[in-house]
Amino acid sequence: MNKLKMHSTNLSQDNIERIRDLFPGCVTEAKAENGEVKLAVDFDQLRQELVDSIVEGPQERYQLNWPGKREALHLANAPIAKTLRPMSEESVEFNTTKNVFIQGDNLEALKLLQEPYLGRIKLIYVDPPYNTGNDFVYSDTFTSSKNAELRRSGQISEEGIALVANTNANGRFHSDWLSMIFPRLKLAWNLMSDDGVLVVSIDENEHANLVSIGTEIFGRDAYVGEIALKNSSKNDQSYISMQHEYIVFFVKNKAANPGNWTERKEGLEKIYSAFAGFKKEYGDDWAAINAAAKAWYKTFPASDPVYGSKHYDWMDANGVYFGSDISGPNDGQYVYDVKHPVTDLPCKQPARGWVFPPDSMKLRISEGRVHFGPDHTTVPKLKTYLKDTETQSLTSIRFVDGRAASKRLATLFGEKVFTNPKDELLLRDIYKAVGISKGDIVLDMFSGSGSALQAVWELNASIGATAQFIGIQVAEDLNESLKTAKGAAKQITNNAIKLLGKSGKPANVAEICKQRLRLAGDKIRERTNSLDVGFRSLRIDTTNMADVYYSPDSLEKGQIKLLVDNIKPDRTPEDLLFQVLLDWGVDLTLPIVKKSIQEKAVFFVDGNVLAACFDAQGGVDEELVKQLAKHQPLRVVFRDAGFKDSAVKINVEQIFKLLSPVTEVKCI
Repeated sequence: MNKLKMHSTNLSQDNIERIRDLFPGCVTEAKAENGEVKLAVDFDQLRQELVDSIVEGPQERYQLNWPGKREALHLANAPIAKTLRPMSEESVEFNTTKNVFIQGDNLEALKLLQEPYLGRIKLIYVDPPYNTGNDFVYSDTFTSSKNAELRRSGQISEEGIALVANTNANGRFHSDWLSMIFPRLKLAWNLMSDDGVLVVSIDENEHANLVSIGTEIFGRDAYVGEIALKNSSKNDQSYISMQHEYIVFFVKNKAANPGNWTERKEGLEKIYSAFAGFKKEYGDDWAAINAAAKAWYKTFPASDPVYGSKHYDWMDANGVYFGSDISGPNDGQYVYDVKHPVTDLPCKQPARGWVFPPDSMKLRISEGRVHFGPDHTTVPKLKTYLKDTETQSLTSIRFVDGRAASKRLATLFGEKVFTNPKDELLLRDIYKAVGISKGDIVLDMFSGSGSALQAVWELNASIGATAQFIGIQVAEDLNESLKTAKGAAKQITNNAIKLLGKSGKPANVAEICKQRLRLAGDKIRERTNSLDVGFRSLRIDTTNMADVYYSPDSLEKGQIKLLVDNIKPDRTPEDLLFQVLLDWGVDLTLPIVKKSIQEKAVFFVDGNVLAACFDAQGGVDEELVKQLAKHQPLRVVFRDAGFKDSAVKINVEQIFKLLSPVTEVKCI
């Protein structure tokens, strides 16, 4: 009976298998350092296959390079022996929710998600630590040490003396940031669906590098634009005071996602309400309404969305409109007289002639869709109604009050507990614009306070969708953050530590995020009870399996007894189940039912997707196996130490072949 591997996917081997599919003669077998036979690439043969398209050595090519790139790529591909352990007591609606919150390092989480979510994520949101010239919480082991990189780049001498000024702005910090983000985006690409979207919040320090690294991973055509987010009015920097951030967009496949991204214009309700007031005051005096509307629009600053629709300043019985150009695309296309409805004289014609032929123009005039001036001396215009143009393409400039999201979060918690949270309502609108809808999955790999996760619920509540989320957040220690925090940030961190302490929760960022989700879920339930506002909380931990599971051949004779139980003593059957789900690539949110069969606990995942019995007392006999086979699960897994004897273990596969031939049988 085959054993589950019980570690994350080895992406290097997966890549080799893809090469083998394309060039079977270029892949062979070779012995690894541990003596095991594995697939290997014959690069000499591959060069011959691609002889006209190879760039190597010092040959110039377009690329982004930095110290640590090779190690970052290796880190992205290397497997890890980790698992996700369920934390049902920290979850909300654990048994029914489709949302997942993972506590732990996001690089490890992304590796663990490769099997169950490969090609399934519609949108990945990334709000990475901005490069401020400081070390990162996400400091992966391969990044170069500070002094080593400063010496390598010539910023300090061997004696540690600074050779250049302003070292924080130099190479090491860019290299560290790139080495941090590269493997994460590399793994994110695997998880995205063919029509998937990557959305990244970033400031000016790494904006250019982000675009370069994104196009390298996703492809030259993947970058589709960005939003410049005006969210500050600070004036405290030399040269140019940066008052905006960027939200950068990449798509995995333009053919699958042609970019029909639209959004409803902001401020429409204010406009409709204002014109209703003008109509009430002036009746059918359209000229008076036009004058009032123009004066009203002037009261708004250019940053207000209402101001962007100021050209909609006319009204008739059919609604609010603006007069658009009625001239033809070509000179003299349609030339004829159009009489003014009051003076009965021919109106002034546009320079290029009319856009419509005579019959079409007569129809539009009869329907009241042509705007005439006070007399025939002005060129008529075509009425374009606001109700027919309420949507627009996703625009590249946004004005967002950076304090609004902080105020809403402070109201939710009762006080400020997080600095500069992202705006969940802006993210909700982005999700809607790019087409997140029923059943789509949004993944946020740097969840922070949970803005991007709450935004999924806000989207569902606003349009009746059933989108799901996967949030990942490392348990960043707030007490450590407090040591370097200053001013308002120090007070806010103190507030968070005290608030979490009162609730008995550890003082870390992951706990802030989970608590925000609980509170936000309660608020949404006040509006509607039909939404899934729960989350299944999971925590990254070392593998459930003892070292002997991965290398039984290395045991000495005196250690043979370790083979009796190859699972760590502190792990529960639920822990084992979730590692099996990961290994077998099964959705982590499927419903789980625990049943008793012959007094043995058996887990059934989503009916018959998977059945698991982790009995370790040697109680799994042929009768129990036959009972499980009657359920005809697609997959079944047993604990190696759970079989009554070796005869039962040998017969298991035969029993399933007879009673349930569709079942795949494995053990741990």
